[in-house]
Amino acid sequence: LAQTGEQEFRNLTENTEGFLDYFYEATPVSEIALLNIGSRPARRTQGDRSKGSIRAIPWVFGWAQSRHTLPAWYGLGKALEAQAAMPDGIQQLQTMYREWPFFRAMLSNIQMAMFKADMQIARMYKEELCQKSGTTDAIFEMICEEYELTLKMILEVTQQQELIADNPVLKLGLSRRNPYLDPLNAIQANLIGRYRQETDCDTAWLQPLLRSINAIAAGMRNTG
Repeated sequence: LAQTGEQEFRNLTENTEGFLDYFYEATPVSEIALLNIGSRPARRTQGDRSKGSIRAIPWVFGWAQSRHTLPAWYGLGKALEAQAAMPDGIQQLQTMYREWPFFRAMLSNIQMAMFKADMQIARMYKEELCQKSGTTDAIFEMICEEYELTLKMILEVTQQQELIADNPVLKLGLSRRNPYLDPLNAIQANLIGRYRQETDCDTAWLQPLLRSINAIAAGMRNTG
């Protein structure tokens, strides 16, 4: 499972043309670096947009802000699907979920991250902030397809009808945040677009944009 998942993750993040451009355009990772937090810069080498240069916290933070939450789940769907295709594979996965605390905890955490994701909002960031190209669309479709596959496989393994159905208190709490988070995401995407069009670093759009990052992080209860 780990090998298959890692291979799929690396295929997207390291071997897909234009992926890093998508990351920097469709998330506020560059703007996160302007917040007065942390002790180190977002990138190890300024000007280097490679995956190896971006630090772990802004990498996760950026994907969370734009509601992709991609580092938490991408690759799991293909891994579970491959295992389930083996003889008695799905039964083995279901047994692992019931009897192995580590595996159950991992899938529980991933369910929470996927519940916080929203592919329609992620699409909005892509449409408003990315350079229009077939490459951008293809990357987003890869992300959506893996999200849907991961959702399908997790529900099959956990034998649930929907994500985090086994934790109704958590599900209710997360569901109540969405009416507040969704418009904040729409506001943020608009602010990012306006800020990136300005040439003045002290533009009036900067402070509202930074406040939107804080607000969404508070609502998501995740930073990185």
